[in-house]
Amino acid sequence: MNEAEGLRQRRPFRPQVITEDGPAQEAKEGSAYSSKVFRVTFLTLAASLTVPLLGVTVLLDCPIDPQPISLKEPPLLTGVLEPNIKLRKAERLWENQLVGPESIVNIGDVLFTGTADGKIIKIEDGEIQTIARIGHGPCGTREDEPTCGRPLGIRVGPNNTLFVADAYYGLYEVNPGTGESKMLVSTKTLIEGQKLSFVNDLTVTRDGRKIYFTDSSSKWQRRDYLFLIMEGTDDGRLLEYDTVTKEVKVLMVGLRFPNGVQLSPAEDFVLVQETTMARIRRYYVSGLMKGGADMFVENMPGLPDNIRLSSSGGYWVAMSAVRPNPGFSLLDFLSEKPWIKRMIFKERKRDYLCPSHAATQDLHLDM
Repeated sequence: MNEAEGLRQRRPFRPQVITEDGPAQEAKEGSAYSSKVFRVTFLTLAASLTVPLLGVTVLLDCPIDPQPISLKEPPLLTGVLEPNIKLRKAERLWENQLVGPESIVNIGDVLFTGTADGKIIKIEDGEIQTIARIGHGPCGTREDEPTCGRPLGIRVGPNNTLFVADAYYGLYEVNPGTGESKMLVSTKTLIEGQKLSFVNDLTVTRDGRKIYFTDSSSKWQRRDYLFLIMEGTDDGRLLEYDTVTKEVKVLMVGLRFPNGVQLSPAEDFVLVQETTMARIRRYYVSGLMKGGADMFVENMPGLPDNIRLSSSGGYWVAMSAVRPNPGFSLLDFLSEKPWIKRMIFKERKRDYLCPSHAATQDLHLDM
């Protein structure tokens, strides 16, 4: 075979070595174009979400001025703290007949409670009867609460009268037989220069002489309890009312959402639930420690609400929310991030201004 014939035989193989396949090149170019379209679309969507959010952050005022709060890591929910479903198996009494009953007391076999529609209720032989109403209608909405009233803490006095803490009106004594109500402390009265904006719970000495009660905030009302928790306001107080002298004294200040309150069996100290801080404070009202205060329980597995004596000599504590561990606790996560709280509540304010576009979900804590 001569040289010319050898060149002719090798020539057909040359294109397969030095050229690319046409369809593959087109696919590669199409992929690059799709990637560019995706990036542009993603950036456009991100901008459309970010710009309004920044606008809300800059232009709207925040209804709260949140403070950073330092909470310890929640205790592990193991052992005696391990969650259970026992309360789910509890019998529901008078379901759909009472609106938000709060504190409950009894005189013999008769029960008394205050409800979210401003009533003080008596339950006897299974029958429900309204015996008193501190406020007046209409009731049923957030805007109605200040005039409707909201009876929260309720106790039985030595003469079988009821002592009632109404969040908006103050301390009252109610005759359960006649329904007659007598005002003891009005929220319109300034106590050491501060108003009572959120009267919450009370506890009474056995002789009825002293009433210890909490004012959860001088700034926020009960209907704004979520603002109170998220802001971390430390303007709550523990107070003492003397039923003989009619004097009111401030015992503790600087509390963050003081809530339930309970005298010890010996009546030598008062326990105060500090909801925002997930702890219980103790204030001594008699003995060598009188006038002093210390920590009773801290870093609780939830946010403490009401507290009452148990028959075993301890205390029943109701939690309004749990701090999951293991798990994610939103309240703990936000505690040291006030800037996130500001953004959340600015967005809530925008939704109040534009309710047709609202798409928020409330953190429901019934206080």
